Amino acid sequence: MPVNSVTLIGNLVDDPELRFTPSGVALAKVRFAVNRRYQDRNKEWQEETSFFGGTLWRDAAENCAESLTKGTRVIVTGRLEQRSWETQDGDKRSVVEIAIDEIGPSLRWATAAVTRSPRSGDSFGGGQQPTTPAAPVAREEFGPDEAPF
Repeated sequence: MPVNSVTLIGNLVDDPELRFTPSGVALAKVRFAVNRRYQDRNKEWQEETSFFGGTLWRDAAENCAESLTKGTRVIVTGRLEQRSWETQDGDKRSVVEIAIDEIGPSLRWATAAVTRSPRSGDSFGGGQQPTTPAAPVAREEFGPDEAPF
C-alpha cells in the first residue's frame, strides 16, 4: 500500500498568510526553506536550499497564523499534492505542495510556550464546544417570599 507522507524541518520565509473561503473556513498558506549541508567528494562543505509551500485548514490554520512568524524553525508533516493549471498564454504549469497535517516550532535551538485552544467538533471525532453557563438575569420586582439579591 503506497504511503504519501513527508516530514520536513526548515525556516518560515514569510509570516503565515491567513485567509478565509467564501463559506468562512480558515486556510493558511506557509512557505519555508529547508537547508541541506553536506561534504562533496573533495571534502568541501556544500549547502543547498529547497523552498516548499503548504496549506493548513480550519483551527490549525488560525493557530499557525497566530503562533508562527517569519524565521521560525518549524517541523512540518503532511502529504505531497500536485496541482496543475494553464496560464493565460496557454502554457501548462504544475507545482508540488504540502497538504499540512501538523506544524509546530522546532525546539532544537529555541523554547516555546504552549497554550491550548478550546476544541471544537471536527472530522476526527473531536469534542463539543465548551458551554458557558447562562448568567443570572437582573430583575426589578421580587415576589413576597424572594430576597432582592
